[in-house]
Amino acid sequence: MDAVELAGAASDTTSPVEGLRAVASLRTLVDTLELRQVEHALRAGESWTAIAAALGVTRQAVHKKYGKRLRHITDTRG
Repeated sequence: MDAVELAGAASDTTSPVEGLRAVASLRTLVDTLELRQVEHALRAGESWTAIAAALGVTRQAVHKKYGKRLRHITDTRG
């Protein structure tokens, strides 16, 4: 099921359990996409502050969420 189909299933209230499964799948997809975009932003030279602003969170929040997972990128940048 693609993202559009998942969004449709998530907003359909005729079967709450199926809707919740779709919401969970969307959450997993969004988390994966967010990680990929944060990684690419860091590789492109963006700061944690710029990334946080784009996500609407604090620098501390985004660094806490991704700092350890993406340390290999920030370590090579100096």
